Amino acid sequence: MTLEQIPLGLPQAIVAAVALQRLAELAYARRNTARLRAAGAHEAGARHYPLFVLLHGTWLAALFALVPPNAPIQWWLIGAFAALQAGRLWVIASLGPRWTTRVIVMPGAPLVRRGPYRWLRHPNYLIVAGEIAVLPLALGAWGIAAFWSALNGALIAHRIRVETRALQLSS
Repeated sequence: MTLEQIPLGLPQAIVAAVALQRLAELAYARRNTARLRAAGAHEAGARHYPLFVLLHGTWLAALFALVPPNAPIQWWLIGAFAALQAGRLWVIASLGPRWTTRVIVMPGAPLVRRGPYRWLRHPNYLIVAGEIAVLPLALGAWGIAAFWSALNGALIAHRIRVETRALQLSS
């Protein structure tokens, strides 16, 4: 099957827009990672990072390929997903040049305590968990929501342990 033979609809357009957003975020994260490393930061848990890339990539690919182009869209859940995107941008803005998609630790740097970090230790992980469930549900893909949420939950639990340990060692 060629790309021209794949039936596309509004669900695929929504997923493509999310994929483009994620690619832009990856570019921003790479720049921040390079700057942080140049300033003496180090990465913790690098071995699990490819699993995040795989999880998020396959989640988007599954949505793009498996959701029918004429699937009914639950617009209230698209609204919830948009609210999660606002939360995601708040997290990114709050961390600023310290935001990356990896666990990058600057020895001796204080923890960020602004934005959602005033109330939560890991707001980004909570938001991502919501995104991975809500977007498929908005497109009627309950199986995708359940399967990738379970995988994400296990991976996030591991990452939180890695990040917590790394931050404790650097302070």
